[in-house]
Amino acid sequence: MRLPRRRFLRLAAGAAALPAVSRIARAQAYPTRPVHLIIGYTPGGSADLTARLIGQWLSERLGQTIVVDSRPGGGTIIATEAVVHAPPDGYTLLLVAPANAINASLYEKLNHDFMHDIVPVAGINRFPNVMEVNPSVPVTTVPEFIAYAKAHPGQLNMASSGNGSTIHVSGELFKMMTGVNMIHVPYRGGAPALTDMLAGQVQVIFDNIPTSIGYVRAGKLRPLAVTGATRSALLPDVPTVADFVPGYEATAWYGIGAPKNTPAEIVARLNKEINASLADPQLKARFAEVGADTIPMTPAGFGKFIAEETEKWGKVVRFAGIKAD
Repeated sequence: MRLPRRRFLRLAAGAAALPAVSRIARAQAYPTRPVHLIIGYTPGGSADLTARLIGQWLSERLGQTIVVDSRPGGGTIIATEAVVHAPPDGYTLLLVAPANAINASLYEKLNHDFMHDIVPVAGINRFPNVMEVNPSVPVTTVPEFIAYAKAHPGQLNMASSGNGSTIHVSGELFKMMTGVNMIHVPYRGGAPALTDMLAGQVQVIFDNIPTSIGYVRAGKLRPLAVTGATRSALLPDVPTVADFVPGYEATAWYGIGAPKNTPAEIVARLNKEINASLADPQLKARFAEVGADTIPMTPAGFGKFIAEETEKWGKVVRFAGIKAD
């Protein structure tokens, strides 16, 4: 039986619309069960804090629990690969961090290609570090530090929380842009590095503001500059490194990623709800309390940001000859 042309066209148009209707319905229904947010760090740090805060706001908007799942180890590789191999259904997400950008050049061989295997969903926040010295170092400004370091090449020890950490590469970027010669001393975490900083065993560190702020306020460590593009509200009287080294910027940042092939409508839904959460004055205030600024972005914008960070830190890793532990 031949259908009249007009009826045929109506039926064809309706059939073509069915996949779009199905996708919209799927996005509206999502999520129907708890969502797991995998982080590659131990509880208690800035990554854990970020994940729990955004998880709390996001769960209220989605109507489902966001389960923060810590899987530390391998410089976030364990957590990343758990998400890479998870079903692309929006129920397993990754807290994306600078380590994901740094690891691309830090490791000679990975079992995943981050830019290909993880879909960018949304940015969350960023934290500047603070360049600080033990009070025994006779400098109070970045220019004085550069002059002192050049007058004493190889005599200043620069602490970090480990090879390839944001604390480490922040210092290596400073070395690359200023030409100073400091000896890198990696520790198994930020706590032991700070212990030796306080004791004067090492002289300089580019530490996360939240972990150092108490020592700075107590006068036990001397801040020279913050590493972000602007001053930190937690240290309003401290200039930026870029005030003296134009173009310098180094921050710890976090965002959300999902396995490749996650439906675009689910990515869009998550992006919308995350950005709405970041616009909430209460959440912005909570992040500000620990020195973080929110960075709402589109999925494409966050992908561009990750690509730029990957290129930037790749240059630093190659300059410094950094190898994974």
